[in-house]
Amino acid sequence: MIRPSRAAAEDTAPTELDITRFVYGASAFLGGTANVIMQLSNRPVGYGVLESTVDSGKVTLHPLKRLRTTLTYLSVALLGTERDREDYREAVNVSHRAVHSNASSPVRYNAFDPALQLWVAACLYWGTVDLYERMRGPVDAASAELLYQHGAHLGTTLQMRADMWPPDREAFTRYWDKTLAETTIDPPIREYFDDLIDLKMLPLPLRVPFAGIHRFFVSGLLPQHLREQMGITWSERDERRLDRVLRTLGATSAALPKPLRMFPFNAYLIDMRIRRRLGRGLV
Repeated sequence: MIRPSRAAAEDTAPTELDITRFVYGASAFLGGTANVIMQLSNRPVGYGVLESTVDSGKVTLHPLKRLRTTLTYLSVALLGTERDREDYREAVNVSHRAVHSNASSPVRYNAFDPALQLWVAACLYWGTVDLYERMRGPVDAASAELLYQHGAHLGTTLQMRADMWPPDREAFTRYWDKTLAETTIDPPIREYFDDLIDLKMLPLPLRVPFAGIHRFFVSGLLPQHLREQMGITWSERDERRLDRVLRTLGATSAALPKPLRMFPFNAYLIDMRIRRRLGRGLV
């Protein structure tokens, strides 16, 4: 077989990103809690959520609404237009204005802190790529770079400045490794995480059949540093089981028509645009 020359391969490398290639609806339900743990393992982010007085946004009180707002955010950041992102940013800002530390808080935090939003965006990007590659295999270098640059929207749809996003994937890896190593999970936040993992916010009939499966996926999708922080054990056998499940799920999802594969992200983006048209709250 004649292999294309290096120059020819470069000529055929993608120059524009088809983000829909990387949007798998299954990831909405598999990776969410693990990603929340990554985000909140940064102590200011964690205490910002734990101490928040915005009850309408608490997953422990309103799990379905929180699912909608979180997945809508991801849908807008990844799939939306600039207008969608601007409108959703303003809606999120309304909720974030009340999220800031007080005199008794263990750490200082403010939901508008762009450095904290950079960490949140980094977790979302890292989780998106990690789960996609577990399901579908490695991304080619050209597409990986385009996906990385697109990932900046995960922060700029909040208040993160575009110039704060590390300039390339190597710089991102340095930032990620350094910041992840500095994360720590205090006992009150660990207790909050355990409740999320065990689905304590759901009614008992839903919690009992799904909590064990949920814990398995969350444990497997956490970086090892955070497993240790949570006191979670994870074996090579567990890793092999997870790999088989995710590869099977990835192959099955890839065979679906694109609208089904992308569900519910595409549905939440449509929902946001309908809400905007009707003058209803976006968050």
